Amino acid sequence: MIKKLLLGTLCIAQFSLIAAHDLKQISNFTEDNGTGYFQNVPKTVIIKTKKLKIKIDKQENGKYLYQSWSVNSKLTSKPSMIIKNGNLILNDSTEGHYYYEFKKGRYVYQIWRYNQGAGDPVPPYALIINDTSGNQISNEPCIILKN
Repeated sequence: MIKKLLLGTLCIAQFSLIAAHDLKQISNFTEDNGTGYFQNVPKTVIIKTKKLKIKIDKQENGKYLYQSWSVNSKLTSKPSMIIKNGNLILNDSTEGHYYYEFKKGRYVYQIWRYNQGAGDPVPPYALIINDTSGNQISNEPCIILKN
């Protein structure tokens, strides 16, 4: 009887470890200090401001690629700006909000993703541009073209 009980306990522990390992390999989930998971982070995001179309892609090296076009251009045309080696920043203090950060020259481009509830008036994305001194140059709401 004790052998069966120990064997059952061992099997349950083994399956739990396998399931936890498989969950960590899913690239769309990111741990939140062990307390839960942030919302899914898509591999590709296409958003639009009043003046720009922006595409963010996760690269094989885990970094992010920023590409932008004028709002009237097609995404199949050459981008007007490309920034490589962007990062995904998880904001622990804001209930699952996160942002992508890209640096080019004197400017820091942040694309914020807000975790929304039903009827939330805040747009799901925003483009914030700061200079390297931290002064805000622009803060524009974005609509989702592809998420």
